[in-house]
Amino acid sequence: MNDLIEALQIFAKYANSTHPTHCEHDTLMIVGIDPNNVSKKDKEKLDSLGFFVSDGNFVSFRFGSA
Repeated sequence: MNDLIEALQIFAKYANSTHPTHCEHDTLMIVGIDPNNVSKKDKEKLDSLGFFVSDGNFVSFRFGSA
């Protein structure tokens, strides 16, 4: 749970959306954040927390809807 909270706190620095998440097929997607605007340091931390970039969105299989 703490890893998800930490990741969401990082995303909150870059988010400008009222519906920032989408969960489908056991995949949690963070939408509305351009990965190019996220610092390298934050991307590295997000990677260690289970998030990676796919099709322009941050995605995690770790926090999906199982």
